[in-house]
Amino acid sequence: MRCSTWRRKSYDCFAVVLFSLVATHADIDLETVAQLSNGSSEVASSALADSQLVSGAVVLATCNRYEIYGETPHVENLEAARSALVTQISGLSGLNEQLVSRAFSTRTGPEVSRHLFAVSAGLDSAVVGEREIAGQVRRALITAQHEGTASSGLVRLFQAASKTAKDVGAQTALGSRGLSIVSVALDLATDLSENADWSTKKVVVFGTGAYAGATMSLLRERGCTDVSVYSSSGRAEAFVATRGGTALDAETLPAAVAAADVMIGCSGSDTRVEAAELARVRALSPQTLIAIDLALTHDFDPAVGELDGVELLTLESVRLAAPQEQAESLAQASTIVSGAAAAFEQEREARSVDSAIVALRRHTMSVLDAEMEKVRARHGCTAAAEEVEFALRRMVKQLLHIPTVRARELAANGQQDEYVAALEALYGIQVEQPVAAAPAAECPVDHQQAPQQAESA
Repeated sequence: MRCSTWRRKSYDCFAVVLFSLVATHADIDLETVAQLSNGSSEVASSALADSQLVSGAVVLATCNRYEIYGETPHVENLEAARSALVTQISGLSGLNEQLVSRAFSTRTGPEVSRHLFAVSAGLDSAVVGEREIAGQVRRALITAQHEGTASSGLVRLFQAASKTAKDVGAQTALGSRGLSIVSVALDLATDLSENADWSTKKVVVFGTGAYAGATMSLLRERGCTDVSVYSSSGRAEAFVATRGGTALDAETLPAAVAAADVMIGCSGSDTRVEAAELARVRALSPQTLIAIDLALTHDFDPAVGELDGVELLTLESVRLAAPQEQAESLAQASTIVSGAAAAFEQEREARSVDSAIVALRRHTMSVLDAEMEKVRARHGCTAAAEEVEFALRRMVKQLLHIPTVRARELAANGQQDEYVAALEALYGIQVEQPVAAAPAAECPVDHQQAPQQAESA
């Protein structure tokens, strides 16, 4: 079917289609989010390798959301591309396809940019205005670029999202209090403690990823100096070398936990603290232990919260306790996000008419070249012929100026299908739809361990 016979929005017709699959704390429980996220590091590369319908993919997996941003060459492929991703997620997570499909909501068109921009700005977080999510959005793009799964359209989308987050931070008071999931969790721990002085507390941190780094920084701000770090992957020594603290191994971990006032899980590794083992280790400990589990897949057995002398705080605890930002700040941030999303979509509309502009220029220049061949055949390569060619090319450039401007104006209003129909009616020009770039060669790096699930969350 020729594009000129369609009567749809321009992003359906001449540009590749962006879409997203979204599963967050706002719609489903965090346990399901965690289950869906199993194997998240392999989803994008597997989808591109197994299906030509997915021409780009970026995965955003955090402690309370799992989102896949995809690109498909044509709108007719959208449902099939979504199904391809659902199949990949099902295979990697071990969940059946129907459950996976129901867990994800699908966004297309302008809703894709509006949602991602709001996420990056912290408007869709459990802790509204949190700082950490903007960095996670940036890292999601970097990972996709490294693995060769980020198409040019998705790169522009994520870069625009990061810029929007910066604008919200610079132009509003949202997040100025430095709220984050970690900070709210520490506030809760303070409320539960008999002694609110963090300088007297002994803390054990599990993990060496981004959350662990943020935790170390906030503990220092609160005056806590007795911090030990354990990493099941053996990265604790390198981690404390730049952040302070004491590195633990499997032999020294039990004694540190026995003496701890607080333990904080940030790793999401396959190894977790079981309730029975914790009860044994803490059998002679007189003080209450506050266990803060910030890992989506649980560093601590949920049953530890039932032990005597243990208070368990989870991501759900943080979500319920997160303070609300001022309505004025939220309104300002929402306005910035909406404006940025609208500008991004206008730019996409303008880009989508590029094929038509190129086709018109190619047609016009081919006519010019044919005429110049006649001139050279009659007059040879003389100065007169060169003057004629110079004059004709200048005239063609002037003639193309207004059609080019009009093309971009129509594209900005979603009317480039009318422009293409006019080119076909007037000149017989057939505009070819852009072909999505092939995915990059497979990355030789082993990505079996999901970054967000294994100490880089």
